[in-house]
Amino acid sequence: MNLQVKTNIPTIWGYFTLHAFSDSSDELMPHLAIAKNIDTSGPVFVRIHSECFTGDLLGSTRCDCGGQFKNSMKLIGKEGGVIIYLRQEGRGIGLINKMRAYNVQDEKGLNTIDANVHLGFEPDERSYELAVEILKFFNIEQVKLLTNNPEKISFLKRGGIDVVERVPIKGTLHKENKDYLRVKKDLMGHFPDLT
Repeated sequence: MNLQVKTNIPTIWGYFTLHAFSDSSDELMPHLAIAKNIDTSGPVFVRIHSECFTGDLLGSTRCDCGGQFKNSMKLIGKEGGVIIYLRQEGRGIGLINKMRAYNVQDEKGLNTIDANVHLGFEPDERSYELAVEILKFFNIEQVKLLTNNPEKISFLKRGGIDVVERVPIKGTLHKENKDYLRVKKDLMGHFPDLT
């Protein structure tokens, strides 16, 4: 994983530096780091965010991803830190299969886990090793991790990153994502402060 390019990006949450990381096999779909005023003399605010086209760009109320992303940009825009934006749509199954999983949920009444399994996938196929690599690129050893997902904490710790604090990150509760959030808490072990 190599840094291919970086550029300055003004946003409604402040000025950030956008870094694109890829290897020769994925130059058209790089993983991104959205950074502002990283200070490694102490713990750095970090959000590891998996790409969610429907939530991040379309504002889908089927999940809480878009709200979490915006709240992360707001906090890091104020406090400094980095958002690592991993290209692993649909819990790692890709956008097309995510859309198929949505159809299965609608047609058969399955939850997000059972829909993925119905299509032949694991409930969650994401990995966070690349996030560890990106943190090491920035020489970040201690983090205040913006997450509700204990799996991310475990991955970072196994990668030698000291998670000094878990910072709950809120999305937006809608009638369309109540069951989705319940599945994340009850079946995937996410922390109970999801809403």
